[in-house]
Amino acid sequence: MNRRTFLAGASAAAALGRAQNSAPAVPPRRTYSLNRNWLFGTDADESKFSRVTLPHTNVELPWHSFDDKAYEFVSVYRRHFRAPPAWNGKRIFVDFGGVMTAAKVTINGHHFEEYRGGYTPFSFELTEHLKFGADNLLAVEVDSTERADIPPFGGSIDYLTFGGIYRDVELRVVPKTHLANVFAKPVRVMANDRAVLVRCYLDGRVDQPLTITAELSDGERVLKSATATVKTAAEYHDVTLAAIGDIQLWDLHRPKLYQVTAHLDNGDALTARMGFREARFTDKGFYLNGEHVKLRGLNRHQTFPYTGGAMPARVQARDAKVLRQELKCNIVRTSHYPQSPHFLDACDEAGLLVLEEIPGWQHIGDAAWQDLAVDNVGRMIRRDWNHPSIVLWGVRINESADNHEFYSRTNALAHSLDDSRQTGGIRNRPNSELLEDVFTINYFGFPLRPPSHPLYLNTEFNGHMFSTKRFDNVERVAEHVIRHVRVHDQLASDERYAGGIAWCAFDYASHRYFGSGDRICYHGVSDIFRLPKPAAGFYRSQCDPEEEVVIEPGFFYAWGDRGSGNGPGVVPICSNCDHLKVYYNGRLLLEADPGRKTYPNLRHPPFIVNLTTLSFGNWGDLKIEGYLKDKLVATRMLSGSGTDDVLVVKPDDAELDGDGRDATRVVLAVTDQFGNLRPLASGAIQLSLTGPGQIVGENPFSLSGGAGAVWVKAKEIAGTIRLEARHQYLGRKAVEIRVRGVEAELV
Repeated sequence: MNRRTFLAGASAAAALGRAQNSAPAVPPRRTYSLNRNWLFGTDADESKFSRVTLPHTNVELPWHSFDDKAYEFVSVYRRHFRAPPAWNGKRIFVDFGGVMTAAKVTINGHHFEEYRGGYTPFSFELTEHLKFGADNLLAVEVDSTERADIPPFGGSIDYLTFGGIYRDVELRVVPKTHLANVFAKPVRVMANDRAVLVRCYLDGRVDQPLTITAELSDGERVLKSATATVKTAAEYHDVTLAAIGDIQLWDLHRPKLYQVTAHLDNGDALTARMGFREARFTDKGFYLNGEHVKLRGLNRHQTFPYTGGAMPARVQARDAKVLRQELKCNIVRTSHYPQSPHFLDACDEAGLLVLEEIPGWQHIGDAAWQDLAVDNVGRMIRRDWNHPSIVLWGVRINESADNHEFYSRTNALAHSLDDSRQTGGIRNRPNSELLEDVFTINYFGFPLRPPSHPLYLNTEFNGHMFSTKRFDNVERVAEHVIRHVRVHDQLASDERYAGGIAWCAFDYASHRYFGSGDRICYHGVSDIFRLPKPAAGFYRSQCDPEEEVVIEPGFFYAWGDRGSGNGPGVVPICSNCDHLKVYYNGRLLLEADPGRKTYPNLRHPPFIVNLTTLSFGNWGDLKIEGYLKDKLVATRMLSGSGTDDVLVVKPDDAELDGDGRDATRVVLAVTDQFGNLRPLASGAIQLSLTGPGQIVGENPFSLSGGAGAVWVKAKEIAGTIRLEARHQYLGRKAVEIRVRGVEAELV
């Protein structure tokens, strides 16, 4: 179920829960979080289990250089809860957002069929096996090994899957006949007769006619409503909200969201968040709401240091903000699997388009394996079809061989469930069979091939072809920038290219036979901690100066880092200014204009500047001034001191929820006097924490490329966390994070 499909009026849930002891009745539908009060262990003796909250990784790991077999084991999670007598007569389900990789669920000793798959949601009905008014034991045996019978496994995969119950778990109490899902599909968005087709999926018997009422709302204001009568238990029932008047379209810069609520006359209700937008790939590129948009994006793995995928909503959502607001991307590909619903919610809110694809990497298994992959298509679409950010369903195993029968099934299922979106299939063979609507291809060569199909999107380039660490020398990091620039310049040269999604946004963990020998693929424009490399500056610079004026050096500033000496060399500066002045040691060194002769198709090509003649004996600061229409609009200073000046300790958030699971990143860095990272700064930073929180990460933390991060996780109590960092030479710095009190879970 879509996480954004929820009970209308559920904000009163806590008050209703507090009233349970005094009022025997419960509302027609209640959803209870089951993320706290779990017991975790690896054997049958519960007395040896530890208390944990979800999301949870089965083992915390170093950020690199670990053995991936460390998480490949079978573990057990147990959750005790009471089922109040008032639930009698209802139906009770447990909903799992994601368990890596296979789950055997039991309730009070009753075994359900094993669920196989780590990236898609699943549910079991508990009703007949509950003890009302007594303790119930929900247990999950989690197999986190790489099983060849489950996608994406069976061959080699270039990423790690980690283990545990790493997404949310909920308990759903509903009427005997209830709404299982709602798909709010905008229709004829650009026409005057626009509508919303509200497709209502019922679960349960229909013994007498039921009335479904659908409403379109903007906050508390109902904009449109309609009803339909249900007489049979068909798979779904449609209610059309027609003749909708003026609405605000969902787009990249104003991602307006509405709510559609379906009500049954037995009191059950579900709300789906949606947006009005028309998104189409054509033979002239991609169009959003009738306007041509050149797609510029990055691939994303959903995993993080230390905990893999087991990060809470706040942390998953922040990646969407990084991609849209810091890197200025307009599209992301969820490589190579459906990702956190919290991330997708944030994409909706940020105006970040999404290509979402099913789990897999090159390998296609046997018939049973393929059946699971087809099932993944259905679960992905049913979970996520209300996200306006999603514009393309990826229904082919990444870089796999042709398989006509298999991919005919995946495409047919996608189109039958959602005919409002096109399909794509990520391939690396230009001559492969096209069964999807859009020809989506990974191509790492340069120059690019001409578009070979009318609807054409590059879904990977660069990446492993030029692996680059944040602390590599100036020649490599500058070349890393240029390799991204030149591909996007070619993509912009021909309207038949819909755009490109580079490999990739963030460095990520992989197997020993990939990457740089430490279990990390340094393929990102940002590192695994989400800290930008110089190549990230190119993406950032492609925004309109009215949004943000950007000056990002595509190099690190040193006299002798380049083999020939005499300064950084001929290097890029990524900026959306129209003129730069560069001062060396207080004197004007050069003026520069954007490199339009070399990169004529980019809106904001980089400035290529010659820094090869900087004097040896008079080394000093570099100042870059940015101008728009002869007006100075920004200045960037680079220190020539060669000293580590400032210890930075910076949390992303000042407040957390005291639920035992909320967390925020804390950046640890050493900068020069102007705030630029010192890529060769070293040393171990000793951390100490007081208050209701804990450190997720390594302590002491050894700087990597002058920076890194840990996460701070709140405990289940209000108060103030104080985190202090101590560097041997730069002293101490402390930050505080307030933890808000939250109500305990009610079951």
